[in-house]
Amino acid sequence: MASTKFTTENKDNGKKNISFWVLIGVITVFLMIVLFNCFAVVNEGYIGVKYQFGKIVSSDLSAGLNFHIPFIEEIQEVDTREQIYSIQTNAYTSDTQTVDQLSLKMNYYYDGTKLSEIIRTIGIANVETKLLVPNVAKIAKNEIGKVRAEDLVQTRSEVQNAIYESLKETLEPSGIIVTAFAIENLSFDSAFEQSIQAKVIAAQDALKMQNKTAEKEEEAKQQVIAAQAEADSQKIKADAEAYAIKAVQEQLEKSPNYIDYLKINNWDGVLPQAIGTEVNPFIALDSSSVSSRVTGSTNTAAASSTTE
Repeated sequence: MASTKFTTENKDNGKKNISFWVLIGVITVFLMIVLFNCFAVVNEGYIGVKYQFGKIVSSDLSAGLNFHIPFIEEIQEVDTREQIYSIQTNAYTSDTQTVDQLSLKMNYYYDGTKLSEIIRTIGIANVETKLLVPNVAKIAKNEIGKVRAEDLVQTRSEVQNAIYESLKETLEPSGIIVTAFAIENLSFDSAFEQSIQAKVIAAQDALKMQNKTAEKEEEAKQQVIAAQAEADSQKIKADAEAYAIKAVQEQLEKSPNYIDYLKINNWDGVLPQAIGTEVNPFIALDSSSVSSRVTGSTNTAAASSTTE
């Protein structure tokens, strides 16, 4: 009887020990699950929004590991990087021309200080449908409707800037920061586009003719300037010569021998080939002839002296 009782007690103790360790294991697993669920990772480029039983308690959790109470609080990420919204629509200009295939693109990001308000009043998932879709198309159509079709082609960048400024003014109070806007494409009826193209070509041709006319006028001006410069130069030269003649005449009146002085100053030292108008004029000989004749005369005189 004692042996049977001891065996029963051992079995009961063994069951109790197993139950105890099972309980410890369950508690450990539960604590580990709770511990792991106490932290949430917020990635770079995102802001963490903490909810407590569905209510926003924090909307500025930075990137990294963030603590929250499991089963009571949760953290959701909101992308705060610059985003792009694109739309294709049509519009009408002030002269009732249809703008087909109007492609618009807007760059924006969320204002971090108004993020919780955006989530409460609109919802991140509804920003595009409730804020961007109606406002971007509406503002673009309003601005395009203020200009003529031809002016829209020529002043596209100005219209684009006007739409950008209007979008900023409209969306920033709602927490949407607009960073850029572009009209990527617009087209008109083919007949209207051909008329615009013809007008542009005509304007370019007219500009070319104006440039040619201006070029011809400039050439004519340069020729007039050159002719005037030449005339001025000739006048200066003539005045100088007249002044020189007048000076010589005045000098001759004072001294008749002044002409001889000028002859002497201007003489190059070479005798003329013939001087005088008599029957036997003086003939100048070159140096070799004179030398040979002088040498011959000298030799003849010497021979006569020897004979004597």
